[in-house]
Amino acid sequence: MTRWLFLAAAILSETTGSLSLKAATENPAWYALVAAGFVAAFACLAGALRNGMPLGVGYGIWGASGVALTALLAALIFDEPLTALMLGGIAAVIAGVLCVELGSHSDNHPAASAAPEGPSL
Repeated sequence: MTRWLFLAAAILSETTGSLSLKAATENPAWYALVAAGFVAAFACLAGALRNGMPLGVGYGIWGASGVALTALLAALIFDEPLTALMLGGIAAVIAGVLCVELGSHSDNHPAASAAPEGPSL
C-alpha cells in the first residue's frame, strides 16, 4: 500500500511541477515550484520503487498518469485545447498502463511477485 501512496505523490508532484512550468513563462517566481515539484516527484517515485513496485509498472503509471492529468488540468487552468483526439489519446495511455499493470501480475512471471534484491555492497 505504501508504494501506491508514494506513486500517487510522485504523480501529483510531477503534475504540479509541469503546470508550474507553464505559469513560470509569465512569472519566473514559479520556477521554485517547478524545481520542488520535480525533485519531489523523483524522490516519491524512488520511494515507490524502494517499497517493492516494479520499475516498469511504477515508471509507466507515473509517466502516463502525469501526462493525462497535466493535459486535463492545463485545459481547466490555462484554457488550453482538449480535443476529442487528445481525449482518445489519454484513454489509450490509460489502457496501456492498465495492460502493463495487469501484465505484471501474470502467472508467467513468478519473479515479479518476489521482493527485489538490491545491489550487494
